[in-house]
This record gives sequence, structure tokens and C-alpha cells, in this order.
Amino acid sequence: MNALLALEDGTWYRGVAAGAQGAAAGEVVFNTSMTGYQEVLTDPSYAGQIVTMTAPQIGNYGVAPGDAESQMPHVAGFVMREASPLASNWRADGTLREYLVRHGIVAIADIDTRALTRVLRSAGVMRGVIATGQADPDRLVERARAIPRMEGSDLVRGVTCDRAYAWRDRAPAAGDADQAAFGLAPARRAIRRLRVAAYDFGIKWNILRRLDAYGCDVHVFPAGAPARDLLALDPDGLFLSNGPGDPAALTYAIDNVRALVESQRPMFGICLGHQILGLAVGGETFKLKFGHRGANHPVKDLSSGKVEITSQNHGFAVDPGSLPSDVRVTHLNLYDGTVEGFRHTTRPIFSVQYHPEASPGPHDADYLFQQFLESMEKR
Repeated sequence: MNALLALEDGTWYRGVAAGAQGAAAGEVVFNTSMTGYQEVLTDPSYAGQIVTMTAPQIGNYGVAPGDAESQMPHVAGFVMREASPLASNWRADGTLREYLVRHGIVAIADIDTRALTRVLRSAGVMRGVIATGQADPDRLVERARAIPRMEGSDLVRGVTCDRAYAWRDRAPAAGDADQAAFGLAPARRAIRRLRVAAYDFGIKWNILRRLDAYGCDVHVFPAGAPARDLLALDPDGLFLSNGPGDPAALTYAIDNVRALVESQRPMFGICLGHQILGLAVGGETFKLKFGHRGANHPVKDLSSGKVEITSQNHGFAVDPGSLPSDVRVTHLNLYDGTVEGFRHTTRPIFSVQYHPEASPGPHDADYLFQQFLESMEKR
């Protein structure tokens, strides 16, 4: 079946349907990962976005239960150059196409993703629509222009949990088995099990797996839960998760995190959690032209001078000039110099913009979980 992708600037691409039939609308972005498409599909941070994979072939190893980062795909749509019809992987339980159809994800293949990526890098990410069947490009362009912009959008409410839960009660066994198979055992576990209260802004399962592997009992709370609910747990530490949308639109989360900062407990934020923490301590955020999405982005640790290759997925960043004097920038992106991490100088809180839990991606930054562990034990 034919399919068409149209962007708000009038650009459009004709290809073939590679997933469910119908139409999908969202912000069109690109991801430079060569592997890990299932983790990308199931990352809640991609809610509201049509993801273009820059690797030329996607789907060759199918999909496997242990590779999911949440219960279902969250992308608005999916774009590929070539969609593999085969699943060459003993762990797979089906092909990528079967998976996309089963979950109702509209996808397009056989288009020039290199040309599309160049457009998005030059003009910036744009709103777009994928439609299968006989679609009129002009009508799709008009539909793309009517899509709400990412700026000002609260997408967290659509991906957060509906009630608090303990991760150990929900953890999928397959994912834990795969963790051991991939050699991700921690350098050192906590002396005793530590209690962590985590805000779910769209949390990835591998974050929870890594905290658990380091000896933490993680209790997950909905994004709108008041700070007092987390503090009532008497946690050893507080965690702020990744998630989708504009951090500045999450005024309720910013207020709650500001209250948690005053509790003087160790706190660790990742991605959207990093941005929310930046806003809570008095900083500001801004939207990047085309964002950072992929598993091969270099970040410099300013304290050691070391460069780590990181997994990233974000379209907003913290403005370093807006941070107060008691907050120190710790990591910088080597592509564009944007802030990738900061630490408070008088309180035990720190955060990073990238994903130390990887999935997909390298494990260079897994040491950050160790630092969080040590800050809790010190307290």
C-alpha cells in the first residue's frame, strides 16, 4: 500500500506503508541510532513525535519482549528508508511490521531519509502527517500546519502512571534476564536496600532496572502527585524521570520538585527530569532547533575532562546563563555546547540531560547511578 509523509513547509515524500493503516500526526524528528529501534518506539519521551531513523535498514532483528522500555509504543509515527521483512534474532517473537500493526503505529518506508534529515537539520523539526492509501499531499500539508506545536504542550499526563506502585511488584522478568545477559551488573550494590521515590514523567523501564540493580527499592509516583506523598515514604533519595513535551508547561511538576529540593534529600534527574529540576532551582529552558536523538552523542565531563558517548532524546535544553550562582554546570554537549548536566553546590542534587541507562546506547555514563547511590549512603 502506498503511503505519504507531508511536512508543514510543503515538503512531502511518497513511499510505502510499513505498519498500521490510517494516518498519524506529530512533530517529525530524527534519531541517529543504528540499533535499538524497539527501545525508541517504546520510549514514552517520544509521545507526540514521528520518529525518522537515519540508519538505512530498520527491523532486521525483529522485536523481543526484553527490549521494551514501557508497555507499548508511544511514538506518533515511524519513518524508515528500508523496513526489513525478516527477524534474524533468536530472541525475537515477531517482525517489526507485525509489531507496528499490532499496536496501531502508522509507518512509512522506501523514502529518502537522508534527504528528510537534511531538511530537518536545516529548517528545524517540523510538524508532519503520515497517511496510507491514496492521500492528497496538499491536504496533508494543511493538516500538518494545524497540529499543536510542541512548545507549551503537556504530554506527560498522557504517559504517566495512574497510581503509585513499587517497581519490584511490576518488573518484567524478561527484562531482568536480559540485563544480566548484556553484562550490566553494577560495580557495587548498596550496603542495604535503599528507598527511592521516583516521579514518573514517562519513565523508561531500564532506569528502574538500573536503580534496582544497584540495590534500590523504587516506588514510582504519578507526575501530578504532591511532593508530600513522596516525602511520606521517608525515602533515602528522590528521582526525576525522562518524559515528553515542553518542561515549562509542567508548572505543577516544577512546584512539586521545588518543594522536594527544600527537603535536602539526595535527588537525581534524567532528561525531562533534568529540565524540570533546572526550572525548579530558578533556571529557564528553550527549544532546540532539531534536538539531540541517538545513541552516539559525545558529552564532556567538565570535572574530569573525560568524554563519554551517550544516548540522548530531547528537544529542549536548560539555559546555562539562567542558572543561579549555587548551581554548577558539570557536562557539556560537544556538538553544540548545550548543557548536559549540572549539580547544586550546597544541596545533594544533580541531573543530566542524556540517558545513563542507555537502552539503546553505550554504558559510558552508568557511573551516575553509582554517584546517586553514594549520595544516599552518605546521607
